[in-house]
Amino acid sequence: MEKLRIGLALGSGSARGWAHIGVIKALEEQGIKPDIVAGCSVGALVGAAYCGGNLDGLEQWVRDLSFWDVVKLLDVRMAGGLIEGGSLMGSFEDKIRDANIEDLPLPFAAVASDLGSGREIWLQKGALMAAVRASIALPGLFSPVELEGRWLVDGGLTNPVPVSLCRAMGADVIIAVNLNSDIVGRHLRSRNGTRSAIRSEQRDLFRQLMKRVNSGLLESLLAHWSQEKRDRKAVPGMFEVMASSINIMQDRITKSRMAGDPPDVLLSPRLAQLGLLEFDRAEEAIDEGQESVQRMEKSLAACRT
Repeated sequence: MEKLRIGLALGSGSARGWAHIGVIKALEEQGIKPDIVAGCSVGALVGAAYCGGNLDGLEQWVRDLSFWDVVKLLDVRMAGGLIEGGSLMGSFEDKIRDANIEDLPLPFAAVASDLGSGREIWLQKGALMAAVRASIALPGLFSPVELEGRWLVDGGLTNPVPVSLCRAMGADVIIAVNLNSDIVGRHLRSRNGTRSAIRSEQRDLFRQLMKRVNSGLLESLLAHWSQEKRDRKAVPGMFEVMASSINIMQDRITKSRMAGDPPDVLLSPRLAQLGLLEFDRAEEAIDEGQESVQRMEKSLAACRT
Protein backbone atom coordinates (compact mmCIF):
# COMPACT_ATOMS: atom_id res chain seq x y z
CA MET A 1 0.00 0.00 0.00
CA GLU A 2 1.37 3.40 -0.98
CA LYS A 3 2.26 5.69 1.91
CA LEU A 4 -0.09 8.61 2.38
CA ARG A 5 1.49 12.03 2.03
CA ILE A 6 0.93 14.13 5.13
CA GLY A 7 0.44 17.86 4.67
CA LEU A 8 0.85 20.44 7.42
CA ALA A 9 -1.03 23.74 7.06
CA LEU A 10 0.40 26.35 9.44
CA GLY A 11 -1.94 29.29 10.00
CA SER A 12 -1.46 33.00 10.59
CA GLY A 13 -1.46 34.55 14.05
CA SER A 14 1.47 36.93 14.56
CA ALA A 15 3.17 36.29 17.95
CA ARG A 16 0.91 33.30 18.57
CA GLY A 17 2.75 31.65 15.68
CA TRP A 18 5.60 30.42 17.85
CA ALA A 19 3.09 27.71 18.82
CA HIS A 20 3.83 26.13 15.44
CA ILE A 21 7.28 25.21 16.75
CA GLY A 22 5.71 23.27 19.60
CA VAL A 23 3.23 21.63 17.23
CA ILE A 24 5.97 20.37 14.89
CA LYS A 25 8.10 19.10 17.77
CA ALA A 26 5.15 17.27 19.35
CA LEU A 27 4.09 15.72 16.04
CA GLU A 28 7.57 14.35 15.47
CA GLU A 29 7.59 12.91 19.00
CA GLN A 30 4.45 11.00 18.00
CA GLY A 31 6.11 9.68 14.85
CA ILE A 32 4.35 12.09 12.51
CA LYS A 33 6.62 13.77 9.97
CA PRO A 34 4.94 16.01 7.38
CA ASP A 35 5.81 15.45 3.72
CA ILE A 36 4.41 18.85 2.61
CA VAL A 37 4.20 22.18 4.42
CA ALA A 38 2.12 25.24 3.52
CA GLY A 39 2.27 28.34 5.68
CA CYS A 40 0.49 31.65 6.03
CA SER A 41 2.10 34.69 7.67
CA VAL A 42 4.01 33.54 10.78
CA GLY A 43 3.11 30.00 9.72
CA ALA A 44 5.14 30.63 6.56
CA LEU A 45 8.08 31.77 8.68
CA VAL A 46 8.09 28.70 10.93
CA GLY A 47 7.34 26.42 7.98
CA ALA A 48 10.30 27.86 6.05
CA ALA A 49 12.60 27.17 8.99
CA TYR A 50 11.33 23.60 9.30
CA CYS A 51 11.55 22.75 5.61
CA GLY A 52 15.05 24.21 5.46
CA GLY A 53 16.24 22.19 8.45
CA ASN A 54 16.66 25.26 10.66
CA LEU A 55 13.82 24.90 13.16
CA ASP A 56 16.07 24.24 16.16
CA GLY A 57 18.02 27.44 15.56
CA LEU A 58 14.84 29.47 15.21
CA GLU A 59 13.44 27.95 18.39
CA GLN A 60 16.54 28.80 20.42
CA TRP A 61 16.47 32.37 19.14
CA VAL A 62 12.78 33.02 19.86
CA ARG A 63 13.06 31.47 23.34
CA ASP A 64 15.82 33.96 24.13
CA LEU A 65 13.94 37.03 22.81
CA SER A 66 13.30 39.73 25.38
CA PHE A 67 10.86 42.62 25.13
CA TRP A 68 13.67 45.01 24.23
CA ASP A 69 15.04 42.62 21.63
CA VAL A 70 11.63 42.82 19.93
CA VAL A 71 11.60 46.62 20.14
CA LYS A 72 15.04 46.82 18.51
CA LEU A 73 13.78 44.75 15.58
CA LEU A 74 10.84 47.06 14.86
CA ASP A 75 12.23 49.55 12.35
CA VAL A 76 9.47 52.14 12.31
CA ARG A 77 9.13 53.96 8.97
CA MET A 78 5.43 54.84 8.50
CA ALA A 79 5.73 54.03 4.78
CA GLY A 80 3.03 51.60 3.74
CA GLY A 81 2.92 50.32 7.31
CA LEU A 82 4.12 51.14 10.80
CA ILE A 83 7.11 48.80 10.45
CA GLU A 84 9.36 48.53 7.40
CA GLY A 85 10.49 45.01 8.31
CA GLY A 86 14.13 45.04 7.18
CA SER A 87 15.64 44.51 10.64
CA LEU A 88 13.17 41.77 11.47
CA MET A 89 13.78 39.88 8.23
CA GLY A 90 17.54 40.30 8.60
CA SER A 91 17.37 38.52 11.94
CA PHE A 92 15.19 35.78 10.48
CA GLU A 93 17.62 35.25 7.61
CA ASP A 94 20.44 34.76 10.11
CA LYS A 95 18.49 31.89 11.69
CA ILE A 96 16.73 30.41 8.64
CA ARG A 97 19.24 31.02 5.83
CA ASP A 98 17.81 32.03 2.50
CA ALA A 99 17.42 29.57 -0.37
CA ASN A 100 15.17 28.97 -3.33
CA ILE A 101 11.89 27.37 -2.32
CA GLU A 102 12.22 24.69 -4.99
CA ASP A 103 15.60 23.59 -3.52
CA LEU A 104 14.33 22.91 0.01
CA PRO A 105 14.48 19.32 1.35
CA LEU A 106 10.70 19.36 1.90
CA PRO A 107 8.04 20.80 -0.45
CA PHE A 108 7.01 24.22 0.88
CA ALA A 109 4.76 27.09 -0.16
CA ALA A 110 3.62 30.36 1.39
CA VAL A 111 0.38 32.29 0.98
CA ALA A 112 0.23 36.04 0.33
CA SER A 113 -2.50 38.38 -0.89
CA ASP A 114 -2.35 40.64 -3.95
CA LEU A 115 -3.11 44.16 -2.75
CA GLY A 116 -4.23 45.21 -6.23
CA SER A 117 -6.57 42.38 -7.18
CA GLY A 118 -7.43 40.90 -3.79
CA ARG A 119 -6.41 37.47 -5.07
CA GLU A 120 -4.75 34.76 -3.02
CA ILE A 121 -1.18 34.20 -4.23
CA TRP A 122 0.67 30.90 -3.78
CA LEU A 123 4.44 31.37 -3.56
CA GLN A 124 6.03 28.05 -4.53
CA LYS A 125 9.32 29.07 -6.14
CA GLY A 126 11.96 31.76 -5.92
CA ALA A 127 13.66 33.29 -2.90
CA LEU A 128 12.41 31.77 0.36
CA MET A 129 12.75 34.84 2.55
CA ALA A 130 11.09 37.11 -0.02
CA ALA A 131 8.07 34.79 0.05
CA VAL A 132 8.04 34.79 3.86
CA ARG A 133 8.34 38.58 4.00
CA ALA A 134 5.36 38.95 1.65
CA SER A 135 3.29 36.45 3.61
CA ILE A 136 3.79 38.26 6.95
CA ALA A 137 3.08 41.79 5.67
CA LEU A 138 0.12 42.49 7.95
CA PRO A 139 -1.67 45.61 6.58
CA GLY A 140 -1.14 48.71 8.68
CA LEU A 141 1.68 47.07 10.62
CA PHE A 142 4.25 45.82 8.08
CA SER A 143 4.99 47.46 4.74
CA PRO A 144 3.78 45.55 1.64
CA VAL A 145 6.31 43.74 -0.54
CA GLU A 146 6.70 44.08 -4.31
CA LEU A 147 7.22 40.76 -6.08
CA GLU A 148 7.02 40.33 -9.86
CA GLY A 149 5.20 43.63 -10.31
CA ARG A 150 2.59 42.98 -7.61
CA TRP A 151 2.28 44.51 -4.16
CA LEU A 152 1.75 41.63 -1.74
CA VAL A 153 0.46 41.65 1.83
CA ASP A 154 -0.36 39.11 4.53
CA GLY A 155 -1.87 35.85 3.33
CA GLY A 156 -4.26 35.94 6.29
CA LEU A 157 -6.49 38.29 4.33
CA THR A 158 -7.40 35.52 1.91
CA ASN A 159 -6.42 32.13 3.38
CA PRO A 160 -5.39 32.21 7.07
CA VAL A 161 -5.02 28.40 7.34
CA PRO A 162 -3.86 27.17 3.90
CA VAL A 163 -5.54 23.76 3.75
CA SER A 164 -6.39 24.22 0.07
CA LEU A 165 -2.76 24.95 -0.81
CA CYS A 166 -1.61 21.83 1.05
CA ARG A 167 -4.13 19.77 -0.88
CA ALA A 168 -3.07 21.29 -4.22
CA MET A 169 0.55 20.37 -3.43
CA GLY A 170 -0.44 16.71 -3.25
CA ALA A 171 -1.19 16.03 0.41
CA ASP A 172 -3.47 13.06 1.09
CA VAL A 173 -3.96 13.75 4.80
CA ILE A 174 -3.88 17.31 6.12
CA ILE A 175 -3.14 18.47 9.65
CA ALA A 176 -4.06 22.14 10.07
CA VAL A 177 -3.08 24.54 12.85
CA ASN A 178 -5.55 27.34 13.52
CA LEU A 179 -4.20 30.05 15.83
CA ASN A 180 -7.35 32.16 15.61
CA SER A 181 -9.96 29.92 17.23
CA ASP A 182 -10.35 31.91 20.46
CA ILE A 183 -9.14 35.42 19.64
CA VAL A 184 -12.29 37.41 18.82
CA GLY A 185 -12.73 40.09 21.46
CA ARG A 186 -9.35 39.32 22.99
CA HIS A 187 -8.14 42.93 22.96
CA LEU A 188 -11.29 44.11 24.76
CA ARG A 189 -11.21 41.56 27.59
CA SER A 190 -9.94 42.18 31.08
CA ARG A 191 -6.41 41.02 31.76
CA ASN A 192 -4.56 39.75 34.78
CA GLY A 193 -3.68 42.76 36.90
CA THR A 194 0.00 41.96 37.37
CA ARG A 195 0.62 41.23 33.71
CA SER A 196 -1.32 44.35 32.73
CA ALA A 197 0.86 46.48 34.98
CA ILE A 198 4.03 45.00 33.48
CA ARG A 199 2.82 45.52 29.93
CA SER A 200 1.73 49.07 30.73
CA GLU A 201 5.25 49.88 31.87
CA GLN A 202 6.71 48.31 28.74
CA ARG A 203 4.34 50.31 26.54
CA ASP A 204 5.51 53.51 28.22
CA LEU A 205 9.14 52.58 27.52
CA PHE A 206 8.26 51.75 23.93
CA ARG A 207 6.49 55.09 23.61
CA GLN A 208 9.63 56.91 24.75
CA LEU A 209 11.70 55.03 22.19
CA MET A 210 9.28 55.98 19.44
CA LYS A 211 9.50 59.61 20.53
CA ARG A 212 13.22 59.60 19.82
CA VAL A 213 13.01 58.02 16.37
CA ASN A 214 9.71 59.26 14.96
CA SER A 215 7.51 62.28 14.58
CA GLY A 216 5.52 63.78 17.42
CA LEU A 217 2.35 62.53 15.72
CA LEU A 218 3.18 58.87 16.21
CA GLU A 219 4.33 59.49 19.76
CA SER A 220 1.10 61.27 20.61
CA LEU A 221 -0.96 58.48 19.06
CA LEU A 222 0.85 55.87 21.16
CA ALA A 223 0.49 58.04 24.24
CA HIS A 224 -3.24 58.32 23.62
CA TRP A 225 -3.47 54.54 23.13
CA SER A 226 -1.54 53.90 26.34
CA GLN A 227 -3.77 56.26 28.32
CA GLU A 228 -6.92 54.61 26.99
CA LYS A 229 -5.56 51.23 28.00
CA ARG A 230 -5.33 52.48 31.59
CA ASP A 231 -8.86 53.80 31.51
CA ARG A 232 -11.20 50.81 31.27
CA LYS A 233 -14.21 53.00 30.45
CA ALA A 234 -12.55 54.79 27.55
CA VAL A 235 -13.42 54.23 23.90
CA PRO A 236 -11.18 51.43 22.51
CA GLY A 237 -7.84 52.83 21.38
CA MET A 238 -6.36 52.81 17.90
CA PHE A 239 -4.31 49.64 18.37
CA GLU A 240 -7.19 47.82 20.09
CA VAL A 241 -9.52 48.60 17.20
CA MET A 242 -6.97 47.50 14.60
CA ALA A 243 -6.02 44.27 16.39
CA SER A 244 -9.62 43.34 17.18
CA SER A 245 -10.69 44.00 13.60
CA ILE A 246 -7.89 41.78 12.26
CA ASN A 247 -8.92 39.07 14.72
CA ILE A 248 -12.56 39.19 13.59
CA MET A 249 -11.58 39.14 9.93
CA GLN A 250 -9.24 36.18 10.25
CA ASP A 251 -11.65 34.23 12.43
CA ARG A 252 -14.48 34.66 9.90
CA ILE A 253 -12.33 33.88 6.87
CA THR A 254 -10.84 30.82 8.57
CA LYS A 255 -14.26 29.40 9.44
CA SER A 256 -15.56 30.03 5.94
CA ARG A 257 -12.56 28.47 4.18
CA MET A 258 -12.41 25.39 6.39
CA ALA A 259 -16.16 24.80 6.15
CA GLY A 260 -15.72 24.28 2.42
CA ASP A 261 -12.38 22.47 2.63
CA PRO A 262 -11.89 20.94 6.09
CA PRO A 263 -8.59 19.39 7.19
CA ASP A 264 -8.41 15.80 8.42
CA VAL A 265 -7.14 16.95 11.81
CA LEU A 266 -7.49 20.46 13.24
CA LEU A 267 -5.16 21.65 16.00
CA SER A 268 -6.24 24.77 17.90
CA PRO A 269 -3.69 26.17 20.36
CA ARG A 270 -5.38 28.33 23.02
CA LEU A 271 -3.43 31.57 22.97
CA ALA A 272 -5.96 34.39 23.20
CA GLN A 273 -3.88 35.95 25.99
CA LEU A 274 -1.00 36.72 23.61
CA GLY A 275 -0.98 40.13 21.97
CA LEU A 276 -0.23 40.82 18.33
CA LEU A 277 3.45 41.75 18.88
CA GLU A 278 4.29 39.85 22.07
CA PHE A 279 6.99 37.83 20.33
CA ASP A 280 8.93 37.72 23.60
CA ARG A 281 6.44 35.21 25.04
CA ALA A 282 7.63 32.32 22.90
CA GLU A 283 7.96 29.80 25.70
CA GLU A 284 4.26 29.76 26.58
CA ALA A 285 3.28 29.72 22.89
CA ILE A 286 5.55 26.76 22.16
CA ASP A 287 4.29 24.89 25.24
CA GLU A 288 0.66 25.41 24.21
CA GLY A 289 1.48 24.23 20.69
CA GLN A 290 2.73 20.97 22.15
CA GLU A 291 -0.34 20.64 24.36
CA SER A 292 -2.66 21.18 21.39
CA VAL A 293 -1.12 18.10 19.76
CA GLN A 294 -1.50 16.06 22.93
CA ARG A 295 -5.18 16.98 23.14
CA MET A 296 -5.73 15.53 19.65
CA GLU A 297 -3.57 12.43 20.09
CA LYS A 298 -6.38 9.98 19.24
CA SER A 299 -7.33 11.86 16.07
CA LEU A 300 -3.69 11.91 14.98
CA ALA A 301 -3.28 8.13 15.29
CA ALA A 302 -3.98 7.55 11.60
CA CYS A 303 -1.20 9.98 10.63
CA ARG A 304 1.61 8.08 12.37
CA THR A 305 4.28 6.59 10.13
